[in-house]
Amino acid sequence: MRKTVTDMNEPLFRIVKNENMSLKGKIIVRAAALILALLVCGIVITLITGYNPLTVYETMAQGAFGTKTRTWSTLKEMLMLSCIAIGLAPAFRMKFWNIGAEGQILIGGIVSAGCMIYLAGMGNVGLFILMFVLSALAGALWALLPAVFKARFNTNETLFTLMMNYVAIQLTSYFVAKWENPIGSNTVGVINQNGHEGWFPKIFGTQYFISLVIVLILAVFMHIYLRYTKHGYEIAVVGESENTARYAGISVPRVIIRTVLLSGAICGTAGFMAVAGASHTISTSTAGGRGFTAIIVAWLAKFDSATMILISLLLAFLNSGSSEIASKCHLNDFASKIVIGIILFFILGSEFFINYKPVFGKKGEKQ
Repeated sequence: MRKTVTDMNEPLFRIVKNENMSLKGKIIVRAAALILALLVCGIVITLITGYNPLTVYETMAQGAFGTKTRTWSTLKEMLMLSCIAIGLAPAFRMKFWNIGAEGQILIGGIVSAGCMIYLAGMGNVGLFILMFVLSALAGALWALLPAVFKARFNTNETLFTLMMNYVAIQLTSYFVAKWENPIGSNTVGVINQNGHEGWFPKIFGTQYFISLVIVLILAVFMHIYLRYTKHGYEIAVVGESENTARYAGISVPRVIIRTVLLSGAICGTAGFMAVAGASHTISTSTAGGRGFTAIIVAWLAKFDSATMILISLLLAFLNSGSSEIASKCHLNDFASKIVIGIILFFILGSEFFINYKPVFGKKGEKQ
């Protein structure tokens, strides 16, 4: 006699979706993952160098926050990552995998650098506003092409946006060669070093304060936009099911194009921050891989703006601290990256235990 579904024995062990974990539980899981990561890193560091792990972690803290200059440098990295992650959030929530943030940052940076070079005489306030607007517009237009092809022809946006990065890198190389100063240096050099036209002004003793204001405004805007507006609702519906969105009367192509334009504009703004507020120059390393790191930030934060800022701070701390480890503890850069990799591995792994849970059944028990 054949067994029915109800007669089948329940497996001894299985994984099920965990949809009821509280916020407190999620915090505990992530904190436990971070503690375990630090313990494993301590063992690895001891095996490699023989140093006390506590000494190494103290060195990391000093590298990130040991002086006022280091603190602001860490915060600068956090602000850049936060800005890019905020830009990626609406596209990712719609399940449009925008891997082109690197290119959008570079395009925004090129426009800002061009304004600083050619429009230096128009006054700081007007130049500052123009750089901001044009950089955001350039980032949006750079994202427009893959958005249109996705909306009209359903192309693979991951490959399309990734290839756009390489085009942006080559364009940056072209403008670096065009604007090189001095001639033959193959670098643009510091733009407007004497008059500081187009530079962020110093407020409270630092030029990064304006970057902080911009990121906080974007974070609040994105939180409200995604959670409490009609556009945010349409993004969520399209991300869940395009067929459901069409059934509900939502124009899917319009939502895709509008959302990706917003994503590109914010990433272009990050390029403006990098040139006007930090390096005051443009190069192929202006983005510095942050466009890819921000993907981790946005994904781990579940597209929540406040959480993105916290995760960006953690990654900025790890990046600054690992550099200090390399110099103080006589480790090469690869060894310091191992520390970052282990910590990120545990943090990413903790998401599995947040989203799923093991269920143990008794052998022979019927479902």
